[in-house]
Amino acid sequence: MKKSFLFLLLLFIQFANSQTPVQELALVKKDGKYGYLTKEGTFRIEPKYKNAKNFSEGLAAVEDNGKWGFIDMKGTLVIPATFDNVKYFGSGICVVSKDKKWVYINTKGEVLTAPASEKLFDFENGVAFIKQGNKIGLMNPKMTVVLEPKYDVIKPFENGFAKVKNNDNWGIINTAGKIVVEIAYQEIGNYYKATTWAKKGESFGLVAAGKFIPVDGADKIWDFGTQDLTYARKNGKIGFIDLKGNWAILPIYDKAKAFSKNLAPVLVGSKWGYINLKGEFIIPPTYSDAETFSSNGLAPIKESNWGFINEKGKIVIPTQYGITSNGFVLSLFSDQEKGFINGVARVKNEKKWGFLKPDGTVLGNQWFDNAELFQK
Repeated sequence: MKKSFLFLLLLFIQFANSQTPVQELALVKKDGKYGYLTKEGTFRIEPKYKNAKNFSEGLAAVEDNGKWGFIDMKGTLVIPATFDNVKYFGSGICVVSKDKKWVYINTKGEVLTAPASEKLFDFENGVAFIKQGNKIGLMNPKMTVVLEPKYDVIKPFENGFAKVKNNDNWGIINTAGKIVVEIAYQEIGNYYKATTWAKKGESFGLVAAGKFIPVDGADKIWDFGTQDLTYARKNGKIGFIDLKGNWAILPIYDKAKAFSKNLAPVLVGSKWGYINLKGEFIIPPTYSDAETFSSNGLAPIKESNWGFINEKGKIVIPTQYGITSNGFVLSLFSDQEKGFINGVARVKNEKKWGFLKPDGTVLGNQWFDNAELFQK
């Protein structure tokens, strides 16, 4: 009976450990040194590195005496600092430079033999590009070619799909290299629910089930986001179309951004507000700029500076922060990275960077010379 109890206890501990999520850490710079912050606002790894990079797949590159190696989330150097330059891990593989040569390594630091390629590319979505001559193909993490180099261009994969180009025509493939939208369009968008926008001849429309459906009067269409509407332009004004190519909200706005939480920012004249799925203003256009709502129901809005509103339009975090860096606006990041991500928002205050919590307090009550998004 005692042995059975111990056996069950060990199984429970093993299961609990297997269910423990990998914690996200943020790379921050304080007093000229880099360290890694937890979402509790404390340092998991104290600032001590002259140079360091974000975590990816549980490993982060750090510089030691002019060479790069990799630490784990405990700060232990698990791959010795012997590299001249490094990128980020994806699918357990990283591109590194050593002795003036770029190679792939695994999480043990072992050099891998890869298919012939004129350039080494990072793994994303379980594949990496290979380049031979002027053509691009794909390989998998087993270093096996899954798509012989045949395309002039392959754009980065998003959610398992990528735009490809041959002879000035665009289409879409999946990570197995299979064509899901034929290479037949002058322009093409992202792949969302087996649908994409495209330009065919002089017409803009949607492609679904291999069929091109023109959108009445559209001369530009933007990518679908997280909802089944996207914005499009007609006669210089912006409206919203559905997955069938119908104008769900008439094009009457000067600018617009994606729907999220059933609300979308739109510009009327010089002011931004938010409309619902019927095109009705739920939050009046009073802001000089506005971004999409995050999953927690808060959206960044700008008066003289940036703050956050809830879905009823109430300002819950005062407009006293910046979200620009080195002259580049935060639109360098995706829409979902402009506000709250998994509980915190990256903001700037008096030339320092930090993280806000939804109640408006500053994570750890600390500001930094620089702060990157949380990664794991």
